[in-house]
Amino acid sequence: MKKDRLGSDFDVFLREEHLVEESEATAAKRVIAFQIEQEMRRHRFSKSEMASRMKTSRPALERLLDPANPSVTLSTLERAAAALGKKLKIELAEGASGGC
Repeated sequence: MKKDRLGSDFDVFLREEHLVEESEATAAKRVIAFQIEQEMRRHRFSKSEMASRMKTSRPALERLLDPANPSVTLSTLERAAAALGKKLKIELAEGASGGC
């Protein structure tokens, strides 16, 4: 680590290293995986039952629930939400720079 970064803001570091988008995507995937697992517990769905309700395989569900696995499709997220009686909501938000 460079000494000039000691004590600097973590967001500044991520911007300087061009890691903001990747970090935000990873954080979003972790949140979604956590929310799905919480809803599965609330409904008392096993992983096998959840996969069946989603009309997918258990390994596909495992990939969805793996916070480190970034490859998840909107279709998979929509099926997971529907299986839990939820609706998937995605929106565009202003970036840190405020636009283009």
